[in-house]
Amino acid sequence: MISQEEKKRMWMSSQNKIALRGVMVALAMIFSYIESLVPYPIPGIKLGLTNIVVLFALYKMGAKDAIAINFVRIVLVGLTFGNLFSLTYSLAGGMLSAAVMIVMKKTDKFSVTAVSVAGGIMHNVGQIAVAMFVLQTKAIAFYLPFLWVSGIGAGVIVGLVGKIVIERIPDKIIGG
Repeated sequence: MISQEEKKRMWMSSQNKIALRGVMVALAMIFSYIESLVPYPIPGIKLGLTNIVVLFALYKMGAKDAIAINFVRIVLVGLTFGNLFSLTYSLAGGMLSAAVMIVMKKTDKFSVTAVSVAGGIMHNVGQIAVAMFVLQTKAIAFYLPFLWVSGIGAGVIVGLVGKIVIERIPDKIIGG
């Protein structure tokens, strides 16, 4: 039988996890907003700062939390700053990216930076796939090499920053 003290500890733990997820979504939304203010020379290219949050969640909180945080962030940002099309493109890119990052992390064969780079590339692949479907043309695939170059560059930067954050924030802060 579970004691009252154990029930209280379990309840507090779940409350802390909910609060942490909320903070992570808020931080990712802030990063999304900051990125929207930065002019980029080529449409569709971004640094992907929100991926720092997704990487942190994946490595410190687990795959389910990473997916949930990423999904909620995409929906909230899409509804707040975007439209149905931007939401669709972001969901396709973000969920494909997260799925690939989860699989790569589970193998324990890839660095945080490599996982981030793959996430950046797959985000572009997901968005181009949606564009090909919406526009009913494969011609837009010509854009992929340009996006891949930016995805690799951004993935390296985000991966290096993400690795530092993952290493420097102790597990006890997140309830581990």
